[in-house]
Parts: sequence; C-alpha cells; structure tokens
Amino acid sequence: MKSEGELGGAARALLDRDEVEGVLSGAFYAPAEAPRSCARSRAAGAASEPGAAPPPERPQHYKVICISMYTEDLERLDEMVSALKARGMTKANRSALIRHALSQVDLDKIPKGI
Repeated sequence: MKSEGELGGAARALLDRDEVEGVLSGAFYAPAEAPRSCARSRAAGAASEPGAAPPPERPQHYKVICISMYTEDLERLDEMVSALKARGMTKANRSALIRHALSQVDLDKIPKGI
C-alpha cells in the first residue's frame, strides 16, 4: 500500500493547485447570495439573470408536505405497501395508500378525542 505522502504527491501531480483553489473559493467558500422572494420578483416583473434557465413550473394538482407519524404506524404502512406490491400492484406507495384511506373515512365514525 502506498504511504500517505506518496498519495498526496499523486494528487498534487494530477490536480492544478490554482484550479482547485479557484473552484473551492468560488463554490464552497464564497458568501451565499441573499435569497430572493419569487413573489416579489414576479410582481416587480424582474428578469432572471442573463443565461439562467427560468424556474420550473410547479405542479398545481398536488403539494409536497411533511407530517409526523409514529414509527409503528410507518412500519404498518410500509408492510401494507409491501403486501400490495406482492399482489402485483407495483405502483403502490405510501402516498397512494394514504390517499385511498382518506377516501374511505367516514367522519361520523371518528372517535372523540382524536
């Protein structure tokens, strides 16, 4: 096995020091730009930076959310998804199963104190 000194020499021979420092200083060590508000930019009619791709359109028919669930409930949900996949429903996933469960809820049967 090569010593640490030999590996460092190989890396130095392969990488140009000025190029590496330029990349690191420009990408990792440069101060981050202040985030701009999308709503403010659109309202003001501000154009994006020259050459920058326009932001992708966000889907309007769904939203990505974050919810908290007990680990036991997640395990049960994952077991159900696995069982559906074993039955040939290859597109089964957590989201689809939760959506189906929501369509079956009868609010009159929900216990008080939920």
